[in-house]
Amino acid sequence: MHKWILTWILPSLLYRPYFYILFLVGAISFACNDITPEQMATNINSSSPERHTRSYDYMEGGNVRVRRLFCRTQWYIKIDKRGKIKGVLERNGNYSILEIRTVAVGIVAIKGVASEYFLAMNKSGKLYGKKVCNEDCNFIELIQENHYNTYASANWTHKGKEMYIALKQNGAPKRGPKTSKEDISSHFLPLAVS
Repeated sequence: MHKWILTWILPSLLYRPYFYILFLVGAISFACNDITPEQMATNINSSSPERHTRSYDYMEGGNVRVRRLFCRTQWYIKIDKRGKIKGVLERNGNYSILEIRTVAVGIVAIKGVASEYFLAMNKSGKLYGKKVCNEDCNFIELIQENHYNTYASANWTHKGKEMYIALKQNGAPKRGPKTSKEDISSHFLPLAVS
C-alpha cells in the first residue's frame, strides 16, 4: 500500500508547472545578480588575488619576545654578567630578563638582556653563556600538552635523544643527556616582563 502511494505521488511532482516554476526562480535570481561572468569566475576560483594568505614572516627571524623563563622547579633562568647559567628565586632580577628571538620556524635563540650573553649548549649538554650567537645557541621551542614550553638543542643530541634546557630542584642547570621532555625540570613558562 505504501509503495502505491509513493509511486502515485512521484509522477505528480514531475508535471510541467513545477519545472517552469523552478526555471523562473533560477532565472530571476541569476538576472538580479549584478556580477559579471569574470567576477563570478574569480569568486568561484579560490586563487583570487584578494584571498587572504597566512603569513609566517614573524616566525622567520626578527621576532623578539622579552620574557622571564620560569621553570616548573620554581626557578627563573638567569644569565649573569660572566655568562654563567643558573636558576634564581627572585622574579625582579635584571639578569633573568631574556630576549627570545626567532631564528627560523620553531627555532629560537635566547639572550640575556642585561648580560648580553646568549644561552648555549655544547656537545656534552652543558649550558653556558656565549657573546656571539652560533649554532650552539639555537633551540627548538615546543609547547607541550600541559602548556609549558620545552627548549631542545637544535644542534646537539646524545645517542639520538634530544637534550633540553633544564634546571634541577636546587636551581643548578641539568646536563643535556640527563634531560627529557617529560621531566618537569625542562618545562618552562615564558612570562611577560611587567
